[in-house]
Amino acid sequence: MIELSLLTALLAGLLGGVHCVGMCGGIVAALSFRADGTQPPFRLHLAYNLGRVSSYMIFGALAGALGASLKLADFLPVQTLLYVLAQVVMILLGLYLAGFNRWVLVFERAGGALWRVVQPLFRKLLPVRSLPQALLAGMAWGWLPCGLVYSVLVSALAAGSATSGAALMLAFGLGTLPNLLGMGLFARQIQPFMQQVWVRRAAGLTVAGFGVWGLASRAWGALA
Repeated sequence: MIELSLLTALLAGLLGGVHCVGMCGGIVAALSFRADGTQPPFRLHLAYNLGRVSSYMIFGALAGALGASLKLADFLPVQTLLYVLAQVVMILLGLYLAGFNRWVLVFERAGGALWRVVQPLFRKLLPVRSLPQALLAGMAWGWLPCGLVYSVLVSALAAGSATSGAALMLAFGLGTLPNLLGMGLFARQIQPFMQQVWVRRAAGLTVAGFGVWGLASRAWGALA
């Protein structure tokens, strides 16, 4: 099932761009306008996003290791509970992206305290003067409290190992790249499209559909 999980995480990142536009718009603007102009914009934004995805992979490794520790005894109910929880969270995430609920904001508020610690460090890295500095700024950006990230981390928790958790968050991070790179370079052209209701509905329901598929596959396997 890890291949399906990786695909789900990749598509969640890609289709979650409707959330990223609103959530990360301010960060992208800060990174875009507070650079000293000595580096090409594309290289800077690539470094920012490489740092951000690196933070996601660290989170995924930690979550996967925690999930593995919970399953050391190979206790089937724990494995099943983590799997079902990951699929339910994916369904709720999709409904949030489609605009049908706002439950993800609970996660974002919970992560606000951590971001208040990281934010001063992020600001000290501005203005960005080099690619290593951009990489560090991107890693700090990865700590921004984001319900989308936290939701996918539940799947990393169920991944079964630190390596699988990191791989899953890498897939998610790669999925977010087109939207966030595009936002950094072509924000005015992308934002109106991403904010259309039908785009949000289609993206969110697709993500929710993967959660439903995951639950149905597990139920079918149990009955077979």
